[in-house]
Amino acid sequence: MAFDITGPAGRLEALLDDPAFNCHIGPVRTETAGEIRPGAHLDEQPRVAVVLAHPLPAGGGTMHNKVVYQIGKGFCRIGAPVLRFNFRGVGTSEGAFEDGPGEMADYRAALDFMAARYPGAELWAAGFSFGAWVAMTVGAMDDRVTTLIGVAPPVDRYDFSAVLESLKPKFFIQGDRDDLCPYPSMRAFYAKVPGPKELVTVDGADHLFDGKTSEVAEAVEELLRDYSGTGDRG
Repeated sequence: MAFDITGPAGRLEALLDDPAFNCHIGPVRTETAGEIRPGAHLDEQPRVAVVLAHPLPAGGGTMHNKVVYQIGKGFCRIGAPVLRFNFRGVGTSEGAFEDGPGEMADYRAALDFMAARYPGAELWAAGFSFGAWVAMTVGAMDDRVTTLIGVAPPVDRYDFSAVLESLKPKFFIQGDRDDLCPYPSMRAFYAKVPGPKELVTVDGADHLFDGKTSEVAEAVEELLRDYSGTGDRG
């Protein structure tokens, strides 16, 4: 069920996946139709909450992107609630595409929402492609965010200097046949990233992980389960 959060350019369409409610849940409504009340907290707070950003709107990216969906499933399986949302100008989100500044402001609003809904939980910033740049850049500069996760980050196309300067833990997932964000570029970038850090390579995967989206979810789960301290360790 879609709901709205308040962004700097107006309403932002969003979805909350929460393992406490079998992952996909509907909103807690306020008196204002279509808005969720962030103060409606759960009795048991999770250790980690994630804000997950989608790929380039100009390329058709939305929060319903198949890779974004699978990333969310991976986080949910380790016990972390995930907020997906549409950047300004996408779906029913208000505003217009700004290729960076506006989308970063939207992402900060999404962090505000999750910080209010899950007080005390660690905030993780995650994204796919363009969304990885937005999430990791904002997350690197926001003191509330403890961990940065980028799936197929376009390191040749955008300025990742904030990530290169951050000492927060960083996790990357990349296909070795990515035509848009070449794997050699990712390896060169990764070599410059300060630790702690980890890179998972999905063999044979292109930028959209065609035929391998479930492997992205598995990589998220395997990479981050022990680190998060969430979920069933078996």
